[in-house]
Amino acid sequence: MVRMILALVVIALSGYSLIAQTLELMPYYMFFLGALILVIGLAELQKDRKVWGYMNIVISLFVFFFYIPYFL
Repeated sequence: MVRMILALVVIALSGYSLIAQTLELMPYYMFFLGALILVIGLAELQKDRKVWGYMNIVISLFVFFFYIPYFL
């Protein structure tokens, strides 16, 4: 359920940015994308797919690490 909500938020923000041709919402888009990838990684770990789970978690931490300065 959380994965579906995050996916809809990411699609809505990216669609709006694409239609409006603006990059003002990019930090929020990247935050929700990182959260979505983190949730997917945790779900993969629960399914006992450790390689994909850890890879998704590392990618989400990478996204969070580089987009945190845009929020501050």
